[in-house]
Order: sequence, then structure tokens, then C-alpha cells
Amino acid sequence: MEQNKEMTAQESLKLISETLNNSRRDILSKSAKYYVLWGSLLTVFSLVIYLLWHSTGKASWNLLWFAMPAFGYLFAWMLGKNDKALPESFVGSLTGKVWGIFGLFSITLSAIAVFIVPMPITFTIIILLGIAESITGVILKNWPIIVGGFLLGVGGAVAAILLKSEAQLLLFTLGGVILAATGLVVKYQYK
Repeated sequence: MEQNKEMTAQESLKLISETLNNSRRDILSKSAKYYVLWGSLLTVFSLVIYLLWHSTGKASWNLLWFAMPAFGYLFAWMLGKNDKALPESFVGSLTGKVWGIFGLFSITLSAIAVFIVPMPITFTIIILLGIAESITGVILKNWPIIVGGFLLGVGGAVAAILLKSEAQLLLFTLGGVILAATGLVVKYQYK
């Protein structure tokens, strides 16, 4: 016979807290490989574009940035196609929205900078990238992600002001290394 026992407020809060913590843990263990993937892509694309711009003197190589999301989403799909699906959660949804908004801002601002109004796009995107990573760390309660994002955003902004022309692309190389390193730290934490 099934018992119909009502939960106390404290038991209910404990259950909610456990559910959120389990969701964070699942997301962190699954997301490590995506940090490594996007960090690696950012490193490769920034180095290739830097070398092409530096050797030819043509900033138009920056148009290659628009190919990075296509490669990234294809590789992410291939990486995750055999993953066990995680149940939809508030934490997972919120984290996905943070990165979706980062992507939308980055692509839109880059297109505006290339086609409409020139602006210091490296400075802007490096700050957005750092903020998105740090906010993700706060949502997931993970200090390596918070610190990595802070270093990337603040350090990258300062360096973007100091560096000129194609040398600014090396900030994205550093950003890619920081993202990939963050992924490796998270992977180690949840091994």
C-alpha cells in the first residue's frame, strides 16, 4: 500500500538543493570536453587568421571568423551524439542561454564591425567571452571557470588596448588556451 506523506518545507528545500547540485555536477562533467573543443578551435582559428593577416597584410582574413561557429557546432554535434541525454534542468537551460547570448552578441557585433561601423571588436568580444565564462562559473559554482573567465575578460581587455592590429588576434589564442585549460581542470575535477 502506497503512503501519501507530505514533505516538510525543510525536506523540500533539501530535495531541491540536491537536485540542483546533481544537475550542476552532471553539466560540469559533460561540459569539460566542450570547453576543450571551443578553446582548441579558438586557438587554431586565431593563429591561422593571425598568420594569414601578418603574412599578407590584409585584415580581410578576419572574415574566416564566421566559419568558426559552423565548424564548432559540427564538431560539438559529433562529440555529443553518443552522450547520454541529460534531463532538462534550470541550470542547464540557464548555462546554454548565457553562451547562446554570447554567440549572438559576438556574431552580430562582428558583422556590424565588418560591414557597417568599424569598432574595436577584439576588445568587445574578449570582454564578452570573459563575462560569459565567469557567469557560467557562477551558475555552476565552479571557481576555476569563474577565475578563468575573469582573467580572460580583464586581462584580454587590457591587452587589447595595448596591442595593435593583427597582434590582437593573439589574445584569442590565449583565450582559447584558457578555455581549453579550464575544460581540462573541470574534467580532472569530475573524473
